[in-house]
Amino acid sequence: MKDIVGKFIRFKNPHTYAILLFIIAMSCLLTYVIPSGEFDRKSVNDREEVVSGTYHLVDSEPSGFLEIFRSIPEGLISGADIIFYIFLVGGAFGIIHKTGAITNGVNAAMNKLGKNGKLMIPLTMFIFSLLGFSIGLAEETIIFVPIGIAIARAVGYDAMTGAAMIIMGAAAGFLGGMLNPFTVGVAQQIAEIPLFSGWEFRTIIYICVLIVGIAYVMFYARKVKKNPKKSLVYELEQQEKNQIEPQEEIGRFTKRQMFCLILLVSAICFNVFGIFTFGWSFNEMSANFLLVGLLAGFIAGLGFNGTFDALIEGMQSILFGALIVGFAKAIVVVLENGKIIDTIVYYLTNTIQDLPASITVGMMFIIQMVLNFFIPSGSGQAMTTMPLMVPISDLLNINRQMAVLAFQYGDAVSNSIFPTSASLMGGLAVAGISYTTWVKFIWKLLLLWVVICLVGIIIALALGY
Repeated sequence: MKDIVGKFIRFKNPHTYAILLFIIAMSCLLTYVIPSGEFDRKSVNDREEVVSGTYHLVDSEPSGFLEIFRSIPEGLISGADIIFYIFLVGGAFGIIHKTGAITNGVNAAMNKLGKNGKLMIPLTMFIFSLLGFSIGLAEETIIFVPIGIAIARAVGYDAMTGAAMIIMGAAAGFLGGMLNPFTVGVAQQIAEIPLFSGWEFRTIIYICVLIVGIAYVMFYARKVKKNPKKSLVYELEQQEKNQIEPQEEIGRFTKRQMFCLILLVSAICFNVFGIFTFGWSFNEMSANFLLVGLLAGFIAGLGFNGTFDALIEGMQSILFGALIVGFAKAIVVVLENGKIIDTIVYYLTNTIQDLPASITVGMMFIIQMVLNFFIPSGSGQAMTTMPLMVPISDLLNINRQMAVLAFQYGDAVSNSIFPTSASLMGGLAVAGISYTTWVKFIWKLLLLWVVICLVGIIIALALGY
């Protein structure tokens, strides 16, 4: 009887799509409860801004039951450019991954790096941070965690050090987000501000976050090397010593694979150049990544069929993150069709309008951090929350860039501790590290990052960022 009761009361994290569908349904109900209203808007520098003090009621247009499901295809259509960008980038990386260029390249680099223990942690974290802020490296870190652990152990560290320098290196870059299309790119598009604008200030915060992260991991690693018993995964390390197996042969890093990586780096640089020079958006970047992916497949010898099979596999691997954008957009569709977004914004601004601007943006940051538990997808969270945060910024005379900054940091800083993060849980799974042990290791570092982000937000506000 006790077991039966336990099955019923055992808590399970709900599926992200289930959460979003529930939010869509609740949004439909809200159209019956919340009065419909609108602000007047004006065009400023090719973008629409809310005019303060112009809120007025309009005829109510509540959403029926079928709108719960009709809003999803509408959301997929409205977010098509972002969705297809995610699919095509995922497909391109699927091809490059299939060539073995990324795996063998990182293996070769990290094996050489492993010979110098002092430089291993900072250089590894720096390299992965570059991938974090440029291509939004997240779930892809999972495949590199075992490599990092093997090299860490080779120079006298433990599995926690090896996992941390991969996961937290990418996390530091993801938080910086200077060129991350999945978070900053999506959020800035919704906010109607130039793509990747404000990267200079973000770079300063990124450097601070990375330095603190490197110092934190190095301090722990040095402590473990002096006294292995101080390792948080000491039992795991003892088990590994008792079960030593020959290292799996690493594939040779060929010239073709090196050329594939050069193509990838060139594509990233070319996209950055196009963004700042020609004002490229997701369509142009998607095309460039697709071209590079196909070229890499042909150069590596995958052939036509092998290349396109890898393209499809890459798209399949990113399906969860791509379609979630459409579901998140569906929430906005319901709220817009019911004409209640402006009403929500009106009452939210009335609640916080008397608060100092620094407290307001701080609250935005905290709200985004909490919401990341329920919507772990950065692009999905941007699509869900930015349509509300941007008008609030307009009405409180806060630069839209601040709303993007609050979202970006709130989303990124919590990715490394929330169990709903697929990249985190996958990385811990392959490392053999329990979630509770990871929390024990990481919470102090994340607290420091939260402080840095909050201070950064306040400074940015003071500087008129």
